Amino acid sequence: MAIIYEPKGKAHGYSPLAVNLYKGCAHGCVYCYGPSTIKIKKAVFSSPDYIQPRPGILEALKKDAAKLAGDKREILLSFTSDAYQPVEKDLRITRQALEILTAHGLAVTILTKGGVWGIRRDMELLKQNSRNAWSVTLTHDDPAVSLAWEPGAALPEDRIESLRLAHSAGIKTWVSFEPVIDPEAVYRLLGATAEFVDFYKVGKLNYHPLAKEIDWRRFKKEIEARLTRLHKPYYLKKDLAEAARV
Repeated sequence: MAIIYEPKGKAHGYSPLAVNLYKGCAHGCVYCYGPSTIKIKKAVFSSPDYIQPRPGILEALKKDAAKLAGDKREILLSFTSDAYQPVEKDLRITRQALEILTAHGLAVTILTKGGVWGIRRDMELLKQNSRNAWSVTLTHDDPAVSLAWEPGAALPEDRIESLRLAHSAGIKTWVSFEPVIDPEAVYRLLGATAEFVDFYKVGKLNYHPLAKEIDWRRFKKEIEARLTRLHKPYYLKKDLAEAARV
């Protein structure tokens, strides 16, 4: 089975290729779909006993990277976990994966809630390929709300600082506003990051009662207007576009 794979369904809009380096994730996000895809409890998925590198991941990655050497498609790290969760500080699996992918001329997009330490550590490596990108998920600007929804993740300002640092180093940046849990917070986050973010991706909240309380048609209209005024390229997830038509 290929370690570098083509995402299907909704995920394909985020990246043409992807790699999931770890099993489980310490961030424990309320909205996380990872546990349901493998039919385990969220508490298990985010527990230290469960979180570990996927078996044989680096050797398998070397083989796939060699086959894809020079491929221009971006490879996202990661969909079902986070490449910069705390265990990475010791295990350095993401660091080694970046070295492998870079050696084969493959472009990497990081999508993380891990905070600024990751870009500080791996900035020089990410700068080696101009097609590489650093991106973060932002859901709220209030630290208390962020902790309630994403208890193990870096706080919003920490993630925002990682974007500033990546941008200042000449690395492409983008933000994932998904899931949207508070439209007003998203508008504030857009204003706070527009100066150093190159691209935005926006997706609605799903599988949570709060999703029914948000006027998605109004949100879609407003976020598109604001992005347009700021001259920011963007991508709206299909589920948001569909909800806005209801």
